[in-house]
Amino acid sequence: MTRILYLLTLGIVFTHCQGQDFDITAFGAVNSTSVLSTKQIQQTIDEASKHKNGRVIVPKGNFLTGSLTLHSNVELHLKKGAILLGSTDVDDYYALSRTTATYNWKSLILCINNSNVKISGQGIIDGQGHELAQRIDDLFYEGKLDSSLYQFKEKRPKAHVRPQLIQFVNCTDVAIESVTIKNAASWVQVYDLCNNLRIHNVTVESVSYWNNDGIDIIDCKNVVISDSKINASDDGICIKSYKRNQEDHQPICDNIHIYNCKVRSSASAVKLGTSSFGGFKNVVIENIKVYDTYRSAIAIESWETGIIENVLVRNIQASNTGNALFIRLNKRPIYDHLPSGSINNVMIQNIKCVVPFVQPDLYYDLRGPALPFFHNIFPISISGYPDNRVTNISIDNIHVIYPGKGSSTYANAPVSRLQHIPERIEEYPEFSMFGELPAWGLYARHCDGISITNARFKIKSPDYRPAFVFDDVLNLNLTNIKIKGDNKEKGIIRSPQNP
Repeated sequence: MTRILYLLTLGIVFTHCQGQDFDITAFGAVNSTSVLSTKQIQQTIDEASKHKNGRVIVPKGNFLTGSLTLHSNVELHLKKGAILLGSTDVDDYYALSRTTATYNWKSLILCINNSNVKISGQGIIDGQGHELAQRIDDLFYEGKLDSSLYQFKEKRPKAHVRPQLIQFVNCTDVAIESVTIKNAASWVQVYDLCNNLRIHNVTVESVSYWNNDGIDIIDCKNVVISDSKINASDDGICIKSYKRNQEDHQPICDNIHIYNCKVRSSASAVKLGTSSFGGFKNVVIENIKVYDTYRSAIAIESWETGIIENVLVRNIQASNTGNALFIRLNKRPIYDHLPSGSINNVMIQNIKCVVPFVQPDLYYDLRGPALPFFHNIFPISISGYPDNRVTNISIDNIHVIYPGKGSSTYANAPVSRLQHIPERIEEYPEFSMFGELPAWGLYARHCDGISITNARFKIKSPDYRPAFVFDDVLNLNLTNIKIKGDNKEKGIIRSPQNP
């Protein structure tokens, strides 16, 4: 199988040189958990922006604030022991006004159309998300929040009603370094249409409410996320591409490097998608430790029209994780008039994953949603659809340990009924979307060019299913495959369409 990957080594260097310091207390900000200092902190930022490379200092203490807007050539620096507290009153927040943002959501820290901007220090940005979201929830029951802004099934306000913590839009040369960001009411941090972005040594602890994506990168170029710790009650690190006004010229995420990170998620740890209009090119994800994650350690998804190509994933260690790898190409019918998306040239190297028998995030306060059907443990899944195949997937040196215990009396999907496995082309992609699958280790369908070498798959207890099932897979190459704990005569099944 011929493969060419144009993967760039990123060397983004943030050039912000420290200028004059501006302490927020000199402008009247007070150390208090009950007195707002929004006006005083914003005045400090505005004054710092008048000086080249001004640095806004948040000293040790608690400083309560609503929305703040950063400017070019400004660094927001939180000293050790400093806590920037988000207000618990939604009226203290605002959204960007004139913007090309995907969503104009309210946020604690906002920045649009700026360059050379930095957030740094050993302090904490605390959104008090649980209290803020609960107060917004109360507004609905008091008749002050329109019912269209409320999710009745989930019994909570919709995500966009709850303020985010950080939102950067159309910014260049952005650095987020060393801070702790915690307790969001919605998404934690969003970078939209940005160029030259570095997130380094950042800690995210945001399990206080729903939709707490740790990091969202939307249609950005030249991004490095490194040496960070993410604990999120939604996707940990999520790369997205949204629909813009000009459908014939969609921006993409290009040149993304994610490495040396530790991630826990109530959804997927590192995900490309779900929103995937332009797509993702030249992505490297490496040296990632995943733990207690409900869905997939790595998810690669094109659901709309996105082109995903030249992706390298390597050196992933996942423990107590629901699924090692999920790759899915499908298409929503409402976009049938647009060119179809694609997934091509994906290399997976050096993966070790241990899948548990029980829900991986069982003992967390906010857990992934229970599924409404019986199922045994889900395998790795790689799938396109009948008119559009996933192409050129290479997997080398993968080791996955499953609990086994799959029983046909609990949920039965035998290989004799492969044609009954639903396609679900239009549905939101998740590793559980097809229901019970006919393999315990790996299931692939509608693919062209799959190469798997040096693979070890193990089950601790018997499972009624074979280890691998390949259905409508062309140009399949299997080398040095070891299956342990399964004594079936046929551990690898290829449907009649395969050579």
